[in-house]
Order: sequence, then C-alpha cells, then structure tokens
Amino acid sequence: MALGPAGPVREGGDSCPGALRLHTADDGRLARLRLPAGLLTYRQAVALASAAERLGDGHLDITSRGNVQLRGLGAACGDELAALLRQAGLLPSERHERVRNIVASPLSGLDGHGELPADSLQLWARELDGLLCASEPATALSGRFLFALDDGRGDVVALGADVTLLARRDGTAMVRTGANRAGLLVPAADAPRAALLAAETFLTVAEAGGSGAWRVRELPPGHGLDEAVAARLADAGITAEYAAGIAVPAAPPAAGAEPPAPGLIRSPDGTVALSVYAPLGRLSAAQWRLLMTAGGEAAGGELRVTPWRGVIVPGLEPAAADDLLDRFRTAGLITDRHSPWYGVGACTGRPGCAKALADVRADAAGALRPAPTAGHGGALPVYWSGCARRCGHPQGAHVDVVATAGTGYVVSVRDIVPADTASTADAVATAGAAHAASAADAVGTAMDAAPQSATTATGPELADAVAAARRPPVTR
Repeated sequence: MALGPAGPVREGGDSCPGALRLHTADDGRLARLRLPAGLLTYRQAVALASAAERLGDGHLDITSRGNVQLRGLGAACGDELAALLRQAGLLPSERHERVRNIVASPLSGLDGHGELPADSLQLWARELDGLLCASEPATALSGRFLFALDDGRGDVVALGADVTLLARRDGTAMVRTGANRAGLLVPAADAPRAALLAAETFLTVAEAGGSGAWRVRELPPGHGLDEAVAARLADAGITAEYAAGIAVPAAPPAAGAEPPAPGLIRSPDGTVALSVYAPLGRLSAAQWRLLMTAGGEAAGGELRVTPWRGVIVPGLEPAAADDLLDRFRTAGLITDRHSPWYGVGACTGRPGCAKALADVRADAAGALRPAPTAGHGGALPVYWSGCARRCGHPQGAHVDVVATAGTGYVVSVRDIVPADTASTADAVATAGAAHAASAADAVGTAMDAAPQSATTATGPELADAVAAARRPPVTR
C-alpha cells in the first residue's frame, strides 16, 4: 500500500485466498473457506473433514474470523475440492465466496445473555449472507472486508469489523462503520439489509475517493461514509437516526462480553453447550470428527466455529455433557481455563510459510508454562508471529511475540483497539535481539516499537519472558 496525498492508496489486487482461489504456500496449496457466523451443519462438517483427509494434510485450521483453512492441498485438487464443497452447500455463490466474512456472537441464544431472542442472530446472519450472495456490487468487496453481528453482549463488536450490527434492548440495531462509535439506529428487522447497504456504500465512497481502500479504516480523512450510508438507507426506505450520546466502548462490560470460556455452558432451555478450543487453532481430522459426531448425535447437527479459534457444540443433554467433555480433553482439545494452551495463538510459521523466520508453533509449544488463570479469564492472551506481518493476530490487549532475523523473538505487550491502532503498554521483554534498534525494525511500522529496553534471551529465558509479559501492570 502506498501513501497518496489524501491517505493510503492500494496499488495491487486483492490476493486473499478463498475456497476457489487457492494460495500457494511452502507446504502446498491453501484454501480458506468462509463460514458466515461460524455456522456448520453436520453434513457440512463431514465434508470439511473429508476434504482435509482426502485432499489436504489431514488438519483444519480455524482462523481469527471463525473461518476454516485447509493446508497441504495438491496442485490439481481445485476442481475436486470445489465439487465437494458445492455438494455440501458451502458454495452458495462462487462469485461471492471470498466476501462472505461474517462473524457473530457464538453463544447467542445459548447462555441467556444478549438482547435478541433465541435464533434471531443466526437469522440475521443467514439473511445477510443471502443478501450478499445476491448483490452484484458486493462482488467488488475485498476478501478482508468484515461484517460483525453482535447480539448486544459486546463480544464481537470489538473485533474491528468494517460493518457492525449491534442489537439493542429497545428493538433497534446500531449500524456502525469501522470504528465509528456513534452509528445509526435502525429497526432490528431491517438490520441485515442496512448492513449490506453500508458495505455497498463503502465501495462507492472508496471508488469516488480513488484510494482503492479494502477496509473502512483505509479510507482517507473526510471520506463522508457515515453521511453517505444515512442517505442510502433513507433512499431504501429504512428509518435510521444517528445514535447521538450512545457510546460503544472498545471492550463492552456487558454480561457475556468476553470470548466463550472453555467448558460447559448451561442454556435456558435445559440443554447445555460445550465450548472447546483448538491448540494454536489447529485440529486434526480425528478431533474434528469427534466434535461433529457429538453435535450430530445430540444437537441436530450444528457446530459453531468462533473467531477465537474455538468450537461450540450446542444442544446437548446435560447427562452426556461431562462424558463428552472428558473425551474432548483426552483427544487433546482445550476444555478448561487451566490448560497451558488456553490463550496461546500462533501463525503458521515455518515450514509452511516462506516469509516466516522461525517455527513459531514449535517454539510456542516449547515455551508453555502452567497458568492457572491463563487466557481471557486472567493473564493476557499471547500470539506468536513468524514475521512482522503478524498474520492472524488478535484484537485487544495481548502479548505480542515476533520472530527476528536472528534466533530470537521480540516480546511486548500490545493493546490493539478495534481500529487496529496499536499502543505500547508499560511492560515489555525483548528476547534474542542483539540491539534494541534491530528489534524495533523487526516489529515494523504497523505497531510502534517497544520501549528501548532489550535483553538477549534464549530457551527458558524466552519462556520466562513470555510468562512474565502475560501478567503486565496494564490498565485494561
């Protein structure tokens, strides 16, 4: 991306991978399959397991948007993969398959929190997906453009989406573009249509400004998107008013605003849901089949993949829940907060990514420390990146571990707000860097360099630095 007189200007095309446009990596081809709201039927889950085993490396990676990636695909498997996904109903529109980026509150209707009746958020997601797939202008959206549907609890509103729908108790929904805190209030029944119109308006504004922006935050100052969206909604007959005086904090304190904790979740209807996490976001086909079999047997065949690299299995009978949770734990899944894997994430790293400077997954595993309050419930999440691009890094406060050109990592505490603006926290440890200046260069300009304090650390010292940084003196 270059800088023009009015702001960033995209110079290249969008190369974001999809289910049909495969990305070439060092470990084979990569396919990224969009799962709107993370919803999967049993039949669709079976298809993904089959694709991973027959065509890929036997694993499924969960992304930070609740999508699924298949890796290690052969060069000639594209047609077979497309046919398998099409038959399972996972490709409703091949022209739109990369723009179906919709995250949603994964526990909506399951735990009694939120401002929508049960199943309403899933109806929003299905309606928005249908509208997207029927929209000709929407084919021009970038594969990075993101919709977030929040049932009012405030969990996905902080994920930095381009268009967010936030349900409200009074029967309205707030439509927000980018980090706009005010937004527009529309009737809840019109919310999915309003979200699509906001996205189409973004395309018009981006084209008129000549920036080639892919995300709302890339628009130059004074873009006028909010006013343009309000006018577009009025033209479409949707009643909308500015949400003056209604603040939406970056990390809403509403009940259920945190990502789903691993373990058992009791539902108002007497059933339970199980929340599990994939270590480093990666599941073997056998682990995936265990999850889908549990859901298929007892939950009408539904799984919910979360943007925190977890899976929700809803609708279980309480008598069967404890046994299933034990089976999940035995299979290597994260089922409680005390797991040392909870809150630990990583990019692909070596050998799968040519740009990576280290085997971050192996290094993350080697640096694990027991953490009774690990993850979102206490200590900060930690994310390991093989280079300064930080692919898949989380939003919000987290420990940022970035490989350097040497043999070590820069370890710092970051607080990323929804607009992806980084600020440096007070606590920092630097591992494996000869000089503070070279460490700062490795981190890059996307996030400001850590304070100028550096130590050389390898092995156990790196692990200790990461463990210490997970409990920094940060105001959250």
